[in-house]
Amino acid sequence: MKDALTRTLVRLLIVPMAAALAVLMAGAPGARAATDLSTVAEALRESPVYVDPEATDILSESDAEALANKIEDADKPVLVAVLPEDYPTENLFRNLRTETGITGLYGIRLGDEFDARADSSVLSRQGVGNLVTAAQGAGDAKAQLNDFVDDALRNIGGSAPTSWSGGGGEAPVGGLIAVGAVLAAGGAGAYAVTRRNRRRHEEEQRAALEKLRVVVDEDITAFGEELDRLDFHPGEPGADDAMRADYERALDSYEQSKRLMDAAGRPEDVRAVTQAVEDGRFALARLDARRVGRSLPERRPPCFFDPRHGPSVADAVWTPPGGTDREVPVCAADRTRLAEGHDPAVREVDTDMGRRPYWEAGPAYGPWAGGYFGGGVLPGLLVGTLLGSMMAAPAYAADYGSGYGDFGGYTGGDVSGADFDSGDFSGGFGGGDVGGFGGGGDFGGGF
Repeated sequence: MKDALTRTLVRLLIVPMAAALAVLMAGAPGARAATDLSTVAEALRESPVYVDPEATDILSESDAEALANKIEDADKPVLVAVLPEDYPTENLFRNLRTETGITGLYGIRLGDEFDARADSSVLSRQGVGNLVTAAQGAGDAKAQLNDFVDDALRNIGGSAPTSWSGGGGEAPVGGLIAVGAVLAAGGAGAYAVTRRNRRRHEEEQRAALEKLRVVVDEDITAFGEELDRLDFHPGEPGADDAMRADYERALDSYEQSKRLMDAAGRPEDVRAVTQAVEDGRFALARLDARRVGRSLPERRPPCFFDPRHGPSVADAVWTPPGGTDREVPVCAADRTRLAEGHDPAVREVDTDMGRRPYWEAGPAYGPWAGGYFGGGVLPGLLVGTLLGSMMAAPAYAADYGSGYGDFGGYTGGDVSGADFDSGDFSGGFGGGDVGGFGGGGDFGGGF
């Protein structure tokens, strides 16, 4: 309650003052100049949502306040500006990003149109394009911006800039008394915000882990059933030391995976679990080959479509819906399915949208897949997928662990000033070119 009051007072004192000053400087009625972009940026450094004085008919003050609270409560670097229809659009996103200096995702409602850009370290161009496409059909400005923000908060990592927690600008002289009241509560409030955000993050991590636990338990159970089906006994006729060593390695991996899962406290801990399961499955494959006299299998990643299928036997070309061709490791059965023009047997998991392939299920599945496929292989397999887009941002490591590639750079919420890739914010407003969707992209279309 206290931190919410602090945020509200700061907005009442600082953000409207900047907007009002812009209106006074615009000149006589009927000759209004567009609010200077530096004024918009100054407001966004204090709060995640800015509504131009000439655009209050697009989004009301109360709706803007609710949207800002939602973003701040999620502690994510999402910035939203609502501007009048006639606002200049040339280099709008690039210049706004330069003025704010904040690494993040920027959504702009301009009259009846909506578009967005983001630093690629926060969200890929394809990911931004998907969010824009989804938001454009949401209805009025309130519904559209709330849908955009809800989707964005689920898909980006990093943290909000520290200036949103109540600091960053100088209060006007006439507001010193009110600012004093804000500061009196600010010390405890800032600590409360930090503690609450940490607690919420921990709760989100626990919820993600519980979803993963169901899937990992299925994997461990399937591995245990494979051990039983093999029905190997160390003292059976024909058993040799090599067979016994493979069997012992498989048993050790089985027990280790259970111990690791029991001890897991965060989603990134799951990576070690699935790695242990995969090591055990490979040991079983070697044992099976020794028993029947086949040549020993080479060490390959598991089947991409479902690691429970066991080690892959080859790489096959596969094209995900709406995506591009790529080679993925496949088991013998899925190689046959693909060759005959059938769909592979894909591992699906529960999501808020029903059963979906694991690469469309959410960021927590990155560590799960990482244990099976390793950091060097995984990015190429997941390129163009929802999970791949999430993992291709350095901010991902803050939430779900590192080790998926050397991504480097600023993360969401960092103040990088003008040190950013201008290509991330290029293109005309509303041109449908964000994320490569213009000109007949995978999903096509723009405004």
